[in-house]
Amino acid sequence: MNKRKLLFLKDVFFFTLTAFGGAQAHIGYMLKDFVQRRRYISEQDLLELNALTQVLPGPASTQTLVGMAYKVGGLSLAIVTFLIWILPSAALMAFAAIFLSLLSNQTSLHRVLDTLQPVAIGIVAYAAFQLAKVTLKNQVSVLLALGAFVTTLILKNAYVFPTLILLGGIVTSAIDTPAEESQLRSKLFAAINTRKVLYFVGILLFFAVLGALINRTSPFSLPIRLFENFYRNGILIFGGGQVLVPYMYTEFVEMKQYITSAEFLSGFAFQQALPGPTFSFSSFLGALTLKNAGFGVWGQIGGAIIAVIGINLPGLILILFIVPFWNDLKKISQIKNSLSGINAVSVGFIGAAVLFLMQSQTLDLRSLVLMLTSFLLLRYTPLKTPLLILGFILIGFFI
Repeated sequence: MNKRKLLFLKDVFFFTLTAFGGAQAHIGYMLKDFVQRRRYISEQDLLELNALTQVLPGPASTQTLVGMAYKVGGLSLAIVTFLIWILPSAALMAFAAIFLSLLSNQTSLHRVLDTLQPVAIGIVAYAAFQLAKVTLKNQVSVLLALGAFVTTLILKNAYVFPTLILLGGIVTSAIDTPAEESQLRSKLFAAINTRKVLYFVGILLFFAVLGALINRTSPFSLPIRLFENFYRNGILIFGGGQVLVPYMYTEFVEMKQYITSAEFLSGFAFQQALPGPTFSFSSFLGALTLKNAGFGVWGQIGGAIIAVIGINLPGLILILFIVPFWNDLKKISQIKNSLSGINAVSVGFIGAAVLFLMQSQTLDLRSLVLMLTSFLLLRYTPLKTPLLILGFILIGFFI
């Protein structure tokens, strides 16, 4: 490995330890450190990579960073970059799940968790507000968001998400794409290697159906089904890490009851205080799922690994597959135009998640004040989410 690649990995490591704030903040860090300071790729290349990740399912920051690594040093550098980026925060979230299990009877811990849970709801509400402000710019997007919000509240089913995402993307793609695009699109797709497409689609589908092929009475049933659950969600999640909340809450808490609402909110709050990818929240969910099923510490570690691999694998496969011919795909306006509909539907999902999460809480005056305070602090002050979480952890210990 040459000096340039080693320097890139060193920069990825420091980025991993300092990348607070989610996908929107991460792209700013990448622009400053990887483009303007080191010039690994051009500013245009970075912005195009970021645009590509917005129309792909999966973790946007992870895909952008891995795509950059692929451009700098090929497949091997991309894989090592992915591991450096994901492992620290995933390991910390797995440790948090085990720590929560071991100290579940501590009074001080209960005070902290009781404080963090309504704060987490305030953070999710602020995420919905921010995404709505950026996304809902016309009547169509507002109607799509409202439709997704109402449908999610009524059906309360994990399978409503992929259906509404597909419909949202189709609606805005059809409305915003000029008719003459169809002829150009057919020429561009004709140049794509069909065998390669089928190969990567086959990999995605193989893991997606794996859980259904395993006998549920086998001793390995739950871990394998857990992998399938996370993998399927990794295929379906558009719009960044905050969209994890409605997906995961609906499936893991309401439908399958793998974990409790209190555990879910506590884990989400912990994750918000850490640098790195928001998708590392899956590590916490996987560990607690197997803990609640009676597995020991090593089983919880296994659950964290299963969750992290499952949730990230689809996005990793997609970005490594698409980057080589993105120069052609980015010309297809129907692909880009579907993004506005997908994001509008995501606003509805997150809005519904806020109500679901509020229903899971005892809405006394203290909880309502904490929710509102966290939202207003994020909305009207420069206070960042990690500092907000750390501050409320201290409040929970001493009040």
